[in-house]
Amino acid sequence: MPNPLLQMTDLPPFHAIKPAHVGPAIDELLAHNRAEVARLLNEVSEPGWSNLVAPLESLDDRLNRVWSPVSHMNAVVNSAELREVYEACLPRLSDYATEMGQNERLYQAFEKIKNGAEYGRLNTAQQKVIDDTLRDFHLSGIALPPEKKARYKELKAELSKLTTKFSNNVLDATNEWNMHLTDRRDLAGIPESSLGMMKQAAEREGEKKGWWISLEFPSYYAVMTYADSRELRQRVYEAYVTRASEQGPDAGRWDNGPVMEQILNIRHELAALLGFANYAERSLATKMAEDPKQVIDFLRDLAARSLTLAREELDELHAFAREQHGVEQLQAWDMSYYAEKLRQAKYAISQEDVKPYFPEEKVIGGLFEVVKRLYGLSIYECTEVDVWHDDVRFFEIFDSNEQLRGRFFLDLYARPHKRGGAWMDECIGRRLREDGTVQTPTAYLVCNFAPPVGDKSALFSHDEVQTLFHEFGHGLHHMLTTVDYSGVSGINGVPWDAVELPSQFMENWCWEREALDLFAAHYETGEKIPDGLYNKMIAAKNFQSGMQMVRQLEFALFDFRLHLEYDPTKGGRIQEILDEVRAEVAVVRPPEYNRFQHGFSHIFAGGYAAGYYSYKWAEVLSADAFSRFEEEGIFNSATGASFMENILEMGGSREPMELFIEFRGRKPTIDALLQHSGIGS
Repeated sequence: MPNPLLQMTDLPPFHAIKPAHVGPAIDELLAHNRAEVARLLNEVSEPGWSNLVAPLESLDDRLNRVWSPVSHMNAVVNSAELREVYEACLPRLSDYATEMGQNERLYQAFEKIKNGAEYGRLNTAQQKVIDDTLRDFHLSGIALPPEKKARYKELKAELSKLTTKFSNNVLDATNEWNMHLTDRRDLAGIPESSLGMMKQAAEREGEKKGWWISLEFPSYYAVMTYADSRELRQRVYEAYVTRASEQGPDAGRWDNGPVMEQILNIRHELAALLGFANYAERSLATKMAEDPKQVIDFLRDLAARSLTLAREELDELHAFAREQHGVEQLQAWDMSYYAEKLRQAKYAISQEDVKPYFPEEKVIGGLFEVVKRLYGLSIYECTEVDVWHDDVRFFEIFDSNEQLRGRFFLDLYARPHKRGGAWMDECIGRRLREDGTVQTPTAYLVCNFAPPVGDKSALFSHDEVQTLFHEFGHGLHHMLTTVDYSGVSGINGVPWDAVELPSQFMENWCWEREALDLFAAHYETGEKIPDGLYNKMIAAKNFQSGMQMVRQLEFALFDFRLHLEYDPTKGGRIQEILDEVRAEVAVVRPPEYNRFQHGFSHIFAGGYAAGYYSYKWAEVLSADAFSRFEEEGIFNSATGASFMENILEMGGSREPMELFIEFRGRKPTIDALLQHSGIGS
């Protein structure tokens, strides 16, 4: 039987891909790639773009396109069989990547191109590919002696396994815990929309009566924000914040404590092998920020500007709970609940009030209309495409010249065996093929929203609308690129602390009346958001913005210090550093048993190690970029074209600061971020 992974000519045939196909496909491709690289190096005496770089890009592209659906399905339709073969392939892929990064003859060939006459004739994007590749050779240990190269290879393979283990532990701990309630009184305060979701979940689990509470985020959020039962909130909170740790109801079963220690130790050793003092320095080698001091100073400056407001907001919350509800001491499981009560008391608005105005179809249609007005894009759904789950939809993007620019899969809803959170990932990257045709960039856009109940349309919270716009911003960055070389097309080659610019930028249109009128319409009456409700939304926009700011700064400082200060003789000091960071910038102190860090997948299983600060760093860029639209009109087509041409289309072909200056006419300032956050200077 032919292997569907090896037969792919375009989109992945998700239903045809079985776990048994994965290992053989990867082994065959790796063997083929190794043989082809050796052949190229033997046959090419004068290496150049067409006879070496382009063929290598083709080899990498095919491998990426085969691995992409496997990795993706492992995240969104996880199973024991798929996980087993996925994990078995990780060390093989890691070994191959390290071999290529440490291939002396390949390195010398790229050096020859860089120093030869052809380099000057290459365009900017091609030169950036050569420059980035040479940098990455050094970051893969090309200059190391043989025994250290071997050690580097071992460490990379082990790190790949450990980060996957971390992610699996979080997923398993999340899936394992649940609570079945049959007395409606236990769920007092929880909105009907969330109760419907919980009842549907119970039916899915084979329970004919009652409600099913899980640790999937829509369920957790509903309980923590609305449940009147303090005991229920406490039980769910304790289960959630102790996932994958030595604490809580499943203590020790999927404990990420030892995994985190090993990950930090390996990262430190890898950095040391390459001549860096710590992994934070290694992380910044491919980012905009110049050195660790700049990052720490940036974060502490933001904290200094935010702490006074954050403390005032917390004092207000305590006073409200005490005076209006008789609660003398707020606990961690009370914070979201009374914050929502306070929001309603101050602004007479809650997330539930606006949900009826954000039905799925209207929001998606409105998102598409926003990008049409900004960039002249038209988006159409295609139904004859193989997908991995019945919830998944597929769309194509055309520009004003009716050229196909990109395609994307949209997977919106939370479900068992799907990784939590929201993300955009690459299915297919743009590049110029050998036959002169251009490969259409294709994205996965994944969220974990509350699913529709019965045959009714799903209703989104405003937070969920922002999340969708955010991920679509990443998607546009990937899909609208006009760069023809996969190493720097889309988000490839973009420094990690700039990659959040297009995503955070898109969130702004979720607040503008002119944009909301395109998609915010009551699911029953079609009525637009009334002026009174909209004014309340704007008034409440920066509710507890100081507390939210310092919470993000807590995450960022914890991550950066963890990697900056690691000492192998002392271990990770994970809880110790987290406690110190909280003493410095946090206003809310969680209970002793809280193990937030054990589920911090961004830094232990994602790409944000010593890089979580990127969210705030890029927010400065995105707020300042949007301020030009505020000055010139939020649907000014010339401004939109400028953003598309200078930011979205350029991918990683040039340095982000250069591109930002071309769009904005100057370097970024922090003023717009502080103004948008209601913090002031």
